[in-house]
Amino acid sequence: MRIIGGKYKRRVLKYPDLPRVRPTTDFAREGLFSVLENFIDFENIEVLDLFGGTGMISFEFISRGTKNVDLIEIDSELLKLINKNCKLLNISNLNLYRQDAFKYIQKCYKQYDLIFADPPYEHSKLDELPDIILNSNILKDKGLFILEHSEKYSFKEHICFKEERRYGRVHFSFFIKK
Repeated sequence: MRIIGGKYKRRVLKYPDLPRVRPTTDFAREGLFSVLENFIDFENIEVLDLFGGTGMISFEFISRGTKNVDLIEIDSELLKLINKNCKLLNISNLNLYRQDAFKYIQKCYKQYDLIFADPPYEHSKLDELPDIILNSNILKDKGLFILEHSEKYSFKEHICFKEERRYGRVHFSFFIKK
């Protein structure tokens, strides 16, 4: 796994040898951050990374100067790996929380400018996630929610839907909280 852009560009990170892990591809991350670079000031946003997995999305935000990223992941093995990668890069502004993402949303007192979620593609509540996020107080008004999903899902009819981008089999749906 390597970081695509920013101050840690080309840095290779430790990768989990776990069959249950499906990290966002380099191609998809490069496309996503190319889109985001056109309308986000990374240095002035607070980011929440739900279902953090390997942490690569969080590392991309940190590499681009994001002041703070909170990463939620329930798998302790993945959190240990992310923590090792934080130490490898000397990163201190990536906050790791071992918790179920849905429970975190319910109990969270913070508000974020941008929320990224990459749940397992077969998660039973994946199709409900936009409403859960956008109807909660966790995302600031006019905040951006990005959901990674497979081609099985379409959110184009959602009232807060902005656009969808596809990179191979990876789909990103963008929502703006109104």
